[in-house]
Amino acid sequence: MEIHLNRVDYIQVGVTSQKTMRLLPAVGKKATQKVAVADHDGVLTCFGMKKGEAVPVFKTLPGQKITRLDLGGAAGTPQEKIFVCSGSQVRGFTKKGKQFLTFEANLTESVNAMHVSGADLFVCASYIYNHYCDCKDQHYYLSGDKINDITCLSSENLTRFVPILACQDRVLRVLQGSELAYDIEVPGPPSLLELYNKDGGEEILYGTTDGKIGLVHIGESSASTKWEIDNDKKKGGILCIDTYDIVDDGVNDLLVGRDDGTVEVYGFDSASEPTLRFEHVLSESITSIQGGCVGKESYDEILTTTYTGWVTGLTTEPQKAEAGPGDEIKMSKEVQSKVEALRSELEQLQVKVLQGREQYQQTSQSSTAVSAVPVFSINDKFTLCQDDASYTLMLEVQTAIDNLLLQSDVPIDLLDVDKNSAVVSFSECDSEQPNGNFLLATYRCQANTTRLELKVRSIEGQYGTLQAYITPRLQPKTCQVRQYQIKPLSLHQRTHSIDQERPMNRLSLVGQFSFAEIHSWVVFCLPEVPEKTPAGESIAFYFHNTFLGTQLEATYCKGEGHFKSDNISTISILSDVLSKEATKRKINLNVSYDINDDSVSHTLKMIHPKLEYQLMLARKVQLIDALKELQVHEGTADFLIPEYRNILDESNNLLVEYKKQPAHLERLYGMITDLFIDKFKFKGQNVKTKVSSLLEILDNYDLNSLLDFFNEA
Repeated sequence: MEIHLNRVDYIQVGVTSQKTMRLLPAVGKKATQKVAVADHDGVLTCFGMKKGEAVPVFKTLPGQKITRLDLGGAAGTPQEKIFVCSGSQVRGFTKKGKQFLTFEANLTESVNAMHVSGADLFVCASYIYNHYCDCKDQHYYLSGDKINDITCLSSENLTRFVPILACQDRVLRVLQGSELAYDIEVPGPPSLLELYNKDGGEEILYGTTDGKIGLVHIGESSASTKWEIDNDKKKGGILCIDTYDIVDDGVNDLLVGRDDGTVEVYGFDSASEPTLRFEHVLSESITSIQGGCVGKESYDEILTTTYTGWVTGLTTEPQKAEAGPGDEIKMSKEVQSKVEALRSELEQLQVKVLQGREQYQQTSQSSTAVSAVPVFSINDKFTLCQDDASYTLMLEVQTAIDNLLLQSDVPIDLLDVDKNSAVVSFSECDSEQPNGNFLLATYRCQANTTRLELKVRSIEGQYGTLQAYITPRLQPKTCQVRQYQIKPLSLHQRTHSIDQERPMNRLSLVGQFSFAEIHSWVVFCLPEVPEKTPAGESIAFYFHNTFLGTQLEATYCKGEGHFKSDNISTISILSDVLSKEATKRKINLNVSYDINDDSVSHTLKMIHPKLEYQLMLARKVQLIDALKELQVHEGTADFLIPEYRNILDESNNLLVEYKKQPAHLERLYGMITDLFIDKFKFKGQNVKTKVSSLLEILDNYDLNSLLDFFNEA
């Protein structure tokens, strides 16, 4: 069934966080609903629509940034009390705006997730979960990794409240009181949780930072996955989910908001499998999404809030028919008065801007002038993308971006991003100098760009800092700097288990170091490791390399660390970096290795399909110009063999793919060269003089010849 929705912008508040907008329950069936939305200025706004105008119900005074908003109320009554989190404080308001609760959670960190159910309040800071009943402490849990969201199930089939935590290490943790009942592995770091049935039930929806969605059935002692939606089209991460029957077929649809501005509606077929029915793209990330009736009674709509605070509806109400050429435009008196009011408001704003500019010029030139830097919010995300082993840098600013300067002190490649319309220019770098740069790139943005997405690929073993200098279109000119660490094993991603049957190399460290010290070294080396030292006396982490598919196991405790990998180069990088970190702290390490020669041929076989594909792609691209010339000269391509005709037919796609993967072949050559040097480094041999012979073999690549060279050298 086709869904036709029309966009309506209602109001703009300040910058918003994830899940800070909710619709209050309707008074009657299909009646319009009030909207509660909270922002970073600490303002909670509640408004309703009347004759096409947003009419405020109440608005609180500015204060500390609000990070979450939820609705609650006594069991069996309409859930119309509004709860907001600011810092470690939770406040409650009635639907008329009267504050009835101020509760201090006594957490050292800000509350970043909250769920309200009757008299029960569930709050989470970075690693800490707390359950309060009537503002009295009930349960506490310390998570092994950062908590991104919380929800709580209560149904007739469950004998108790079942709190579920969405944790950064790709796990949903199901709690029983203050203990972990069990956990559920999910295919990406979960960014949010939502009840599938708001009236109860044992099913929850999750969304991940890499754009996947799933439905899980939660039982007392185990869980089962009902379905998963993969992110095949490489859309943004999931920021918000809601369920609402927008199609009006008696079955709740799935409403999804992503961080690239995509709004999606999934319907359900007869087999209860989700199918994409509608898609609309806004220019900013969607922080909250709700289904309901806001603009006009009897017309359902999807209400969204964006990062910069726009409250926007996608409504089923049909728009007025547009006038064709030569037709008279007939406007109702209501629309005419609205247009006139907007015109006069625009004129008043223009006068205010001129007055403000003149006043600023006068004050800035006076002898007592004080320079004031304009403050602006930046929403940024630097995440490893598993599919193409690259990092996505997403930057979103509350005002238009003028330009962005990227600077890196380590070698990285910039990859093409289709969504990015900014003009990029590169400056020459002198990487030989101390503290020299390997990359200086400037992105000049178009007039109304508030969001930029970039992709970079790093080289394992080369580590340092990537810096982004963001300059918005503000006067006076100002700039903010954001830093992102490129780690020694930057292309590794956390996983839940590894294949123990592979040929493994081992690195063992023994020394006078604490559990916290070795954990800080592992955090320095590898991404997706929690900053906080894990509870207990020892820990095991598992990783896989997103580029090659090799794996790593890290097990360590006080005074001891053991690392296993099927790639010698991974062990070599870890050995160098961990030794350097220990030397900085003047700690003596006893380092031992157990090298498995079979792992080298195993790694080369894993590289083989990638190398073969890239060599084939490079050869095809080299032939394109010559084949096109032949085609022009002969007037036809019919005389060519099918293989060459196919290259001509696919020439555009081949060139696009080749352009998207700069230095891919060189990167694979570099990995094989490092593998060769590292293999013999552990045997105490320096084989750098033989690298030229290795490159000759790679230029005339054959896997068996390469394996023979590694064995004979």
